[in-house]
Amino acid sequence: MSVETVSLAAYLIAALLFIRALAGLSRHETASAGNYFGIAGMAVALAATVLVAGHFAISTLGVVLLALAVVAGASIGLWRARVVAMTQIPELIALFHSFVGLAAVLVGWDGYLSVERRPFGPPAIHLKLLGTYGVHHGEVFIGVFIGAVTFTGSIIAFLKLSARIKSAPLMLPGRNRLNLGALAVFVGLTVWFIVHPALLPLVIVTLLALALGLHLVASIGGGDMPVVVSMLNSYSGWAAAASGFLLNNDLLIVTGALVGSSGAYLSYIMCQAMNRSFISVIAGGFGLEAPSSAAQDLGEYREISVEETAELLAHAGSVIITPGYGMAVAQAQHGVAELTRKLRDRGVTVRFGIHPVAGRLPGHMNVLLAEAKVPYDIVLEMDEINDDFPDTDVVLVIGANDTVNPAAMEDPGSPIAGMPVLHVWEAGQVIVFKRSMASGYAGVPNPLFYRENTAMLFGDARVRVEDLLKAL
Repeated sequence: MSVETVSLAAYLIAALLFIRALAGLSRHETASAGNYFGIAGMAVALAATVLVAGHFAISTLGVVLLALAVVAGASIGLWRARVVAMTQIPELIALFHSFVGLAAVLVGWDGYLSVERRPFGPPAIHLKLLGTYGVHHGEVFIGVFIGAVTFTGSIIAFLKLSARIKSAPLMLPGRNRLNLGALAVFVGLTVWFIVHPALLPLVIVTLLALALGLHLVASIGGGDMPVVVSMLNSYSGWAAAASGFLLNNDLLIVTGALVGSSGAYLSYIMCQAMNRSFISVIAGGFGLEAPSSAAQDLGEYREISVEETAELLAHAGSVIITPGYGMAVAQAQHGVAELTRKLRDRGVTVRFGIHPVAGRLPGHMNVLLAEAKVPYDIVLEMDEINDDFPDTDVVLVIGANDTVNPAAMEDPGSPIAGMPVLHVWEAGQVIVFKRSMASGYAGVPNPLFYRENTAMLFGDARVRVEDLLKAL
């Protein structure tokens, strides 16, 4: 059996394992198995790639470089997996996307330099596989463009998610025209490159795409960053697929298409959940205005003690807990799980309300609660639990802010206007666990904190939950 046949069979097996991984990751109960399917698929793909590279290598230098890359990548991956905190997963994913984008740019440039600049012209087998020479030009150009946008866009997303730069949107004058103009220039450059392939248009489109990726993500505010991370995931998939066409690698084409389409679909679902225009978000906040910086007089807030909170919970018949990024930062999920068990043992009905974009990534809160062994059947999505708040005695808002902000429904001028939120204010009593009165990630004041049935329990969420357990 030839090496080509073995590699094609391995790529097919790897693709099927990746599809099985996606299916497994769609449910809590099968997520762990899905993750293992993904690991197995990547192991098969990597082994096949090493086999092909070793078989067709002209010298041992390529094999040595490949081995060094595998060892270095595996070492860095294992180290990051051991030290990364759950709260850093979204920014780490954004950083991963940047590497995929950079790889696509390098593959595109290599596709031009290795084919166009060869003394005897492009290899006959390459032209036979591609059909026409112009198709190759288009693949190079589009691959470089998508990869460069993904590269700089992912870096900006990483910087925003890790709080290295402000999450507020960059509001340049005429920013929408800048984005549309860049796309129009890209189309013109693509035609130029296909008709007359040269180094100059490739250099121009690389610089243009790097600037566009930077501006697209910088123009998007913190409230929409979960959608941006998902969309960048989609971009990285299409960049990988473009690289697959250039390298004539079926596995890259299949997996790139899987990642690209699933990322785009997830982004669309998230935009619907947030009442956001899918086109406006991926176009860099097209049509959105900057949030007003004018000070708002929302009244005075009321504080509550741990003992008073314990008293309310002890006499409650039903409790809903709505977690957010603050719970993840404080690593309070285990204390919250223990609090849930203690209340349920007392006969209190306890459930969780999860907003689609709670945290920094879809499913962020679900993963934390599953890690703490909270039963799946009491963790409900926003649409499943929103109608139950009026019949709830106490709501514990632990580290959430924008996802429970009534301004989304009551203030048409708010930057989050129209975004579906958890109707926690409809409950009998709302207790908000928070470090301070600062605004959430979207930078929008929250009128919930000043309502008559809301009380603030200040401090680190993990410490406050532990105090609450002792008081109970």
